[in-house]
Amino acid sequence: MYLHRLRRHQVQKGDTIAGISEKFGVSIETVKWQNNLTKDTIKEGQTLEILPITGIAHKVNKGDTVYSIAKKYDIDPQAIVNYPFNSFSNDETFQLAIGQVVFVPEGVKPAEILTSPVARIRQSTPDAGTVAGSGNFVWPSAGTITQRFVWYHKGLDIANRAAPDVLASDSGKVLVAGWLDSYGYGNRVIIDHGNGYKTLYAHLQKIYVLPGQGVNRGIAIGKMGSTGRSTGTHLHFEVILNGVYINPLGVLQ
Repeated sequence: MYLHRLRRHQVQKGDTIAGISEKFGVSIETVKWQNNLTKDTIKEGQTLEILPITGIAHKVNKGDTVYSIAKKYDIDPQAIVNYPFNSFSNDETFQLAIGQVVFVPEGVKPAEILTSPVARIRQSTPDAGTVAGSGNFVWPSAGTITQRFVWYHKGLDIANRAAPDVLASDSGKVLVAGWLDSYGYGNRVIIDHGNGYKTLYAHLQKIYVLPGQGVNRGIAIGKMGSTGRSTGTHLHFEVILNGVYINPLGVLQ
């Protein structure tokens, strides 16, 4: 199954690592790490393995866990869980099987975490309730952004071990409040803002509002938690405009 998720590229005359990485939508470092390239030179006819994402492919060894792998490659473990092609022996504990390959989105090779230009400086959010640049939405909680909006992750993850309150990003009416199904959101609140926008707040430890209740922008609607498909205390925040998921940073910055 691992090979099915890899792409292979045979180097053609004139190919460069930069050009190949751009073609496949991954970073230059990802191509080099996966193919054990220490230099920027490649040879015509050479076959390269291309990961489906920027990051690392890690073969699970005895004792490995989602948490230890995340620490090794300097990412939040939730990013590994969120990637749809990663499977687990136990979906509740995220247990891994020895020998399986796990994709680590945005992972950084250990030897380069401190020196590589791709090593991340994690972004902290403004204080909860801070009005966004658009003037419409406020930051729903304070913490560190641990995962951003990508094609398989339709929202923004904000982590904070202190488990602060989560605020309504804009005024509206509560559509959903609770843990209604087996979907990975756990306890969630969905607010309809009446202007084509809806926002979703997931993995809550506590919920302070009820369906049908009107809420004002900045009011506490719940407490950050780790319910559902979650590896630690964080808020998963989504913004939907006319039925289409959009990048929350587009309305928060």
